[in-house]
Amino acid sequence: MMETFVIATHNAHKLEEMRRILEPFGMTVITADLTDVPETGKTFAENAYLKAKAACEQTGKPAIADDSGLAVDALSGAPGIYSARYAGEHASDQDRIQKLLSELQPYPEPERTARFVCAVCCVFPNGDVLRCEGVCEGRIGFAPCGENGFGYDPVFFLDTRSFAELSKEEKDAVSHRGKALEEFQRLLKEYNRQIKEQQ
Repeated sequence: MMETFVIATHNAHKLEEMRRILEPFGMTVITADLTDVPETGKTFAENAYLKAKAACEQTGKPAIADDSGLAVDALSGAPGIYSARYAGEHASDQDRIQKLLSELQPYPEPERTARFVCAVCCVFPNGDVLRCEGVCEGRIGFAPCGENGFGYDPVFFLDTRSFAELSKEEKDAVSHRGKALEEFQRLLKEYNRQIKEQQ
């Protein structure tokens, strides 16, 4: 029997994406009124664990959290784990995109390689932890394109189209979060099989 999982996020876009990807696997995902957790980790994986652990402790249910962001080679991996705070604490997506484009302004197309990274962590009330990661390689364009998606999607390009020009289904099939959650589903199936064998 599939359990109910709490999704540890206050980001409505991220929640919608995670729900869309996980529910077809028969998983029930819910939200809860969770207190914010300081993201003091030095990696995406550490931050995902901190959020999932706190959500599990607060709700008593298995909790899934992700920490994700954009790593740009020309900027030595920035904005990285600071992707959401790249242009300041209360900056908009547009502010962050403008800061990124401005910093990349001197770089020609071949030097604008980047990747989206998503670390997913699930913490169970018994202390068990599942961890996985998904990566999507692309490049940063010279101007925003597309109306879909969120965050840096309008300037993150796969071939000729930005993430913001893809349909939800197209994005889920190739995105860092889609890959990480697909791997998570595989790990969860294996975890449940082992639990069953131990009973």
